[in-house]
Amino acid sequence: MDFTGRTAVITGAAGGIGRATALRFAAAGAALHLVDRDAAGLAATAEAVSQAGGFATTTTADVTGADDVRDYVQAAVSAHGHIDAFFNNAGIEGPVAPLAEYPIDGFDAVIAVNLRGVFLGLRHMLPVMLEQGSGAIVNTGSLASERGLPGTGAYNATKHAVLGLTRTAAAEVGGAGVRVNAVLPGMIDTRMLRNLAGTITGDLEEGLRFLAGVAPAARTGLADEVAAVVCFLCSDDASFVQGVGWPVDGGALATMSNGSIPEGA
Repeated sequence: MDFTGRTAVITGAAGGIGRATALRFAAAGAALHLVDRDAAGLAATAEAVSQAGGFATTTTADVTGADDVRDYVQAAVSAHGHIDAFFNNAGIEGPVAPLAEYPIDGFDAVIAVNLRGVFLGLRHMLPVMLEQGSGAIVNTGSLASERGLPGTGAYNATKHAVLGLTRTAAAEVGGAGVRVNAVLPGMIDTRMLRNLAGTITGDLEEGLRFLAGVAPAARTGLADEVAAVVCFLCSDDASFVQGVGWPVDGGALATMSNGSIPEGA
């Protein structure tokens, strides 16, 4: 895949899947505009891109704020002139608790980042791409987009909704040269997964072993393995891929039931 002369915008770029995707895009020749509320992490990703021979501009922004989202889109256009790919990726895991005990403020926080943030990204990015008559968007869903996992009600609700937004956007703009898809990561070894692993068992290594066993691949995935699929979905090779949720989960969705993660997770 060759992204030379193209620009990709990535939210949640300070680490994990966002950083891995930035490095993948840079290696394929893309210029980058990176977005995160974590200024230090954002700077570290930009430096990693630079050391790898790429070029990145940045905006420190909170994806829950309409003004912040409008500003990072405008900053990307001002810096690069056009936006060819948008990885609408920022998200949080939120509290882990049964719905009967779920903290209301925690629910609101997850909704704000994982759902409102994705909506705002679409709301402000789609007009740019529609005016161009071209562009590819990938939203970050999850295997929780397709399963009801106990203890993660807010996260589940938002990731189901991300898939709904993806399908709606694809239906609306698919004939205008803009493609919208979602990537559905499974148990990927990131800070978020490690936090979950420690929570469900009280022991990080035991938790990681348990979560690795959810998938037939019998291991956790790598952030770069998700990044590879994101770049594919943004590439010309995926020119007829529209409105899908693409699992990157080692086969978990093919085999797991809703109860694969125990109560208390």
